[in-house]
Amino acid sequence: MAQWTSAVGAAQLARQLQAQQPRPAGPGARKPPAYRALADGIRLLVLEGRVPVAARLPAERELALSLTVSRTTVAAAYEALRTEGFLESRRGAGSWTAVPAGNPLPARGLEPLPPETLGSLIDLGCAALPAPEPWLTRSVQGALEELPPYAHTHGDYPAGLPALRATLAERYTARGIPTMPEQIMVTTGAMGAIDAICHLFAGRGERIAVESPSYANILQLMREAGARLVPVAMSEGLGSWDLGRWRQMLRDAAPRLAYVVADFHNPTGALADEDQRRGLVEAARAAGTVLVVDETMTELHLDDDVRMPRPVCAFDPAGSTVLTVGSASKAFWAGMRIGWVRAAPDVIRSLVAARAYADLGTPVLEQLGVNWLMRTGGWEEAVALRRAQARENRDALVAAVRRELPEWEFEVPRGGLTLWVRTGGLSGSRLAEAGERVGVRVPSGPRFGVDGAFEGYIRLPFTVGGPVAEEAASRLAAAARLVESGLGGGAEAPRTFVA
Repeated sequence: MAQWTSAVGAAQLARQLQAQQPRPAGPGARKPPAYRALADGIRLLVLEGRVPVAARLPAERELALSLTVSRTTVAAAYEALRTEGFLESRRGAGSWTAVPAGNPLPARGLEPLPPETLGSLIDLGCAALPAPEPWLTRSVQGALEELPPYAHTHGDYPAGLPALRATLAERYTARGIPTMPEQIMVTTGAMGAIDAICHLFAGRGERIAVESPSYANILQLMREAGARLVPVAMSEGLGSWDLGRWRQMLRDAAPRLAYVVADFHNPTGALADEDQRRGLVEAARAAGTVLVVDETMTELHLDDDVRMPRPVCAFDPAGSTVLTVGSASKAFWAGMRIGWVRAAPDVIRSLVAARAYADLGTPVLEQLGVNWLMRTGGWEEAVALRRAQARENRDALVAAVRRELPEWEFEVPRGGLTLWVRTGGLSGSRLAEAGERVGVRVPSGPRFGVDGAFEGYIRLPFTVGGPVAEEAASRLAAAARLVESGLGGGAEAPRTFVA
């Protein structure tokens, strides 16, 4: 019986491998043989979770043709991986990826580390901040006071609590987009909202257009739903969307869905202006594409003189082309798993009907907590604390990285929670692996792309400040030195993991 649970095609694996930057040989060292470089590249993909464990690899002949190398090179690379514990094979069943005994299974997304590991490892993988107290405690207390009437019901509200739907609708109306409660569905976080949208609009094999780069966890969600991702390159720096590319792609590929982050884009921090928003909505409407707009960062403008453009849905007030997704996770706290969708009433009804086969509804207590915050003014107070903390962390991290790694390049975003960094020619994948060795966890650029793009980047979130930001930059510099010396990956390096 085969031991593999998924498969990776030769062309896809070749694209991912060819996007990788070669491992530096180190001063005076010779270039590694071709089979070693190939084995090292596959091992990196497995360790980063971009090729899943128990995935069947292409036959030697197929991969050799896709990479334009000899079959002997592929056979030797596979044998090296088997020796190291990263590949298992069985006659008649092929070869599939594995991890050596004692190694943790690699994460495919950007899951936060368990709290007990935070003392020994600086986590720059998750772009989320601690709760803004005292507002979390007050929101829970307020929710408990309002809970008794709901406790006498069955507790299932597939569209969300009527009170919270009304509050969210009022907030959109106050932003200049008239909205009825019937246009709101409350979800379990933004991920729950986008998962529901993908299942309703984009069946397996449907095209979904995405920014390139884009939010890693959403890309993985769409891949696992069976979507065919169509990447559209962002403008350089903080320029946001390249409308020419978007118009051409929408016209040529006609994707069923397009997913974008207009406000302080994750990971680049770009902010789309009003002309870009209007133009993208018009292009999506003409192509018959549903535009899913992620607004989870919209309230996190960090500089006082930032003038926020109108929301994307302002250019489609009826909600027939634009589906807006919001969340309490970034602006308030990731542990408050409350998200929402704003769309046309018929779309909301369809999403609610489809939800009956998923999670039935979102926890009542958390909905009451968010509603209490928004009704009492606590939300604005908490978000102001969040902005101040993120601004302080951003400034500390930027200063520390510029001091420790002056050859790295980035533009400082004026909002959001992330810094998109070009790593001076070093491989982001190798930096991520080396970082684990020296006590800093950082996601590599390819996690935010399609088929291996952005190997020369990493993402740094504004989650640490002060001395911790300085120490994080120091450890990143140590990881960079490992990579530059040729020890940041490769079979000869010890495979150790920080607990």
